[in-house]
Amino acid sequence: MSYYLAVVGTRDNPLYEADFGGLAGKKDGNKHINQFVVHSALDIVEEAMWGTNNMYLKVVDRFNEWFVSAYITASGAKLMLLHDIQNSDGIRAFFLEVHEAYIKHQMNPFATINGAITSPAFDAKVKNAARKHL
Repeated sequence: MSYYLAVVGTRDNPLYEADFGGLAGKKDGNKHINQFVVHSALDIVEEAMWGTNNMYLKVVDRFNEWFVSAYITASGAKLMLLHDIQNSDGIRAFFLEVHEAYIKHQMNPFATINGAITSPAFDAKVKNAARKHL
């Protein structure tokens, strides 16, 4: 089970990245492939977000054995998860917890809308949610 989470801002800039499971233990070159796969799915996510009222878009793209799932926030930020097994209910619950942590982070008066997320509290909440749901 391998997971790679990317929080992408409204200007398609990466705000936060995290590896869970098998993707974290592989060579550093694999990180660039993960980034490429997730960012190549951005156009598909932007098309899909206008066709539905749901924030959770489920699996939007597939690359070899990996799936890309997406969740859109009200501000237009995108939570994108690269995974190798389909677990729709767990992924949805994971996205809901990460979205809640993202909202709490953005409510900080010192946080910027498209600024990188470097908060250790946010990182801990994301990793805890991954352990619980993924």
